[in-house]
Amino acid sequence: MVALDTGSDLFWLPCQCDGCTPPPSSAASAPASFYIPSLSSTSQSVPCNSDFCGLRKECSTTSSCPYKMVYVSADTSSSGFLVEDVLYLSTEDTRPQFLKAQIMFGCGEVQTGSFLDAAAPNGLFGLGVDMISVPSILAQKGLTSNSFSMCFGRDGIGRISFGDQGSTDQEETPLDINQKHPTYAITITGIVVGNNIMDLEVSTIFDTGTSFTYLADPAYTYITDGFHNQVQANRHAADSRIPFEYCYDLRLIYVAYKFYKNH
Repeated sequence: MVALDTGSDLFWLPCQCDGCTPPPSSAASAPASFYIPSLSSTSQSVPCNSDFCGLRKECSTTSSCPYKMVYVSADTSSSGFLVEDVLYLSTEDTRPQFLKAQIMFGCGEVQTGSFLDAAAPNGLFGLGVDMISVPSILAQKGLTSNSFSMCFGRDGIGRISFGDQGSTDQEETPLDINQKHPTYAITITGIVVGNNIMDLEVSTIFDTGTSFTYLADPAYTYITDGFHNQVQANRHAADSRIPFEYCYDLRLIYVAYKFYKNH
């Protein structure tokens, strides 16, 4: 069970390592499992001269290309070496067929931070825009179009479809992709809090690896002030254990707010 993350690119799995996954006593929802290259007849190391190797300067001590991914969460990272192996996919036809896709991913030898505290106990599936993500690799090989969709039920069980083109009647929001730092960014063009409307442009990143919405000013102040002025409840006293600025004593409250995006 790996975490699906549109905010990062590299797919990695814990690999032949001690103390690199959450301990059994942690809050991890599933026991850790490991990818062991020597047990896979199709596993291959990614050489240092590969186009995917971003740390060629560190290849002097090893013939395999190393990797290191550092994440936004405090002191959270994964490092190891890159490998290639087969990913088995199933088509969604009336008669499903299995497809073998040779992909590149990280063999994680050292994990730190949140990865040792129940976050992504069995690895992280990077779904970002860069060329090293699985959707990009599948598209480069001509196996699918460079797109995907995810669907989850109330029980948390869902599926991911690579190459999904959507439906003809769905609405779309254009992505603002910065080529230097490619991410799934969108532009919000207006915010409504209750009956108050504010026209402004805010660039935000769509990230399945982040639980909460984060906004910078002036959008943050507009929403929080507008929400606070309409809430009929007592604001909770500041608590260093709670990372939020606006908390209220528990009672049933409702204030509507909406985001408007480019279509």
